[in-house]
Amino acid sequence: MSGVRVHVEAWDPRYGANTEGGDGTGPEAASAEEVDPAAELPPEAWQPLAPPPDLRAPDVVLLVDGVRRIDAHMWVEESESSLQPCLAASYAAGVVRCDLRRGAAEVAGARIVRGLFTPSPLLEDLTTTAAQYVVKRVGVRDPGKLANSVLPHLRALEVDVSREQRADVGAEHDLLVVDGPLEDRGALPRAIGYVKTHRRTYLPPTLATVITRIRPGQRTPYFSVGTRWRQYSWYLRLPGPVGSPWAGIVRVECSAELTRAEVTHLADLSAVTLPRLASTSYKDPRAPQNLVPIAGLEKKLRAMLGNAQLLHRALQSAVAAGNRAAPPETP
Repeated sequence: MSGVRVHVEAWDPRYGANTEGGDGTGPEAASAEEVDPAAELPPEAWQPLAPPPDLRAPDVVLLVDGVRRIDAHMWVEESESSLQPCLAASYAAGVVRCDLRRGAAEVAGARIVRGLFTPSPLLEDLTTTAAQYVVKRVGVRDPGKLANSVLPHLRALEVDVSREQRADVGAEHDLLVVDGPLEDRGALPRAIGYVKTHRRTYLPPTLATVITRIRPGQRTPYFSVGTRWRQYSWYLRLPGPVGSPWAGIVRVECSAELTRAEVTHLADLSAVTLPRLASTSYKDPRAPQNLVPIAGLEKKLRAMLGNAQLLHRALQSAVAAGNRAAPPETP
């Protein structure tokens, strides 16, 4: 194997690959989003950037995440000729508060919602022996696409939980890290989106090489990206084992409504903050990208969803009882 370089990712293969291509050279598919790489620096001046040496991480970092699960696939029979799809789903969102001064982290707040997602105007809330499911009217009639209608409700719950916790904490110089693309959560102040899996490439090959050259704690210049949700974005490398050229690379986003100075500050702030929260391979199979506080929050939120089999049986029993109690159709 003389002259051949081989890379082994620290990321556990049970979770797929952190890049869509799977070979460590970066994502294969080009993004259809509009991209302006000259938002911070002209393309010919692109190079790895380090944060100012006197910049320190904020005292308080808030990390928000959410989880969802389909508890049952259902159908609503409105009449002999009308059958509407329905999903019973549970979803939860929470916030971890990290006090970097004390080196302590705690779940500051979490909420769970259970809903019946259906286009049917006739279905009512359903109370089972295990939980109550509230009807969420949606305009989707394709059963295969119905699961996507849960995501906007989860995002809205994440925003609500984030605002509640920020009001309780009262910090004016904290940083809010949203797990996943920022999208419509960009209205939250001092917020960044944290994307750890790369499915699309946003930069031309001449600039993408800068991504693989950045060292832990360094970032690329930021660029603007998006059509429906326009954001500023940049790549950052977290500390961790040496693997492929994309090892430890994450993509970070912030709102396009910010000034260039505010975006630069957030980009540099992410470079001095996120590496402190990176996971290690002996603790997390998705190290270093799956941040330690996020991993703990995900575990708590999934526990809040409850036992899937118990909820499924409770839904079956409640529906069966309701069907028996339903009055016969008028001929």
